Amino acid sequence: MELVLLTALGVGGATVIGAAIGFIFKKLSHRFSDIVLSFAAGVMLAAAVFGLIIPSLEHGGKFRLLYTVGGVFIGAICLNLTDKLVPHLHKMVGTETESHHNAHLSKVLLFVMAIAIHNLPEGIAAGVGFGSGNNSQALIIAGGIALQNIPEGMVIIAPMIAAGISKKKTFVIAMLTGLVEVVGTLIGYFAVRFAGAILPFALAFAGGTMLYVISDEMIPETHAHGSQRGATYALLIGFCLMLVMDVVLG
Repeated sequence: MELVLLTALGVGGATVIGAAIGFIFKKLSHRFSDIVLSFAAGVMLAAAVFGLIIPSLEHGGKFRLLYTVGGVFIGAICLNLTDKLVPHLHKMVGTETESHHNAHLSKVLLFVMAIAIHNLPEGIAAGVGFGSGNNSQALIIAGGIALQNIPEGMVIIAPMIAAGISKKKTFVIAMLTGLVEVVGTLIGYFAVRFAGAILPFALAFAGGTMLYVISDEMIPETHAHGSQRGATYALLIGFCLMLVMDVVLG
């Protein structure tokens, strides 16, 4: 349990680390953040496949294909519906930056809501990994999510400050969005531990949410600033690194 809690704090704290970097390096190049985000996408892709989807098949028994395929699609559909209700941060940040005007407070609150809503299933994915009992795979999943949270934490700073929010309040907001992932991690962990029958579906559901985030948000974002080739190789490096770790760690 201590490992789960520490990992949950690490996953949520990655957003805060990203926010701190955003304060210190306000003019950090898109190329750098794209490379970091692409590497994180590769890590998350490997984690989704090796740490969630394949274990879902292994635990699914007679109906493993039904649990796994259904879970992947339901996870993706849930995030897709969430996107329709509350667009994710990168879609709104781009509009805000290009228009060069201060947002109203309601817009800032929408930013916070979008981050929180999308962070919850990512935290659940990390918690489900621990609930499966395979701590090494769970740590890989959590590591991939944490890496993704760093550049996300970096990009939320500018819109908040531009909206007239003080630096102190902006940092507190970033901490709160990270806290949502801590809560999500604990929810995922305890849900699987106390209802083991849902494990195959929960693993696939978490894998589906991660695949959706990678395809719908991370990859398009990393290809939006002219660094497609570097981003592609960074993704491959992240994926292969996790593949090697999966084999080495067994």
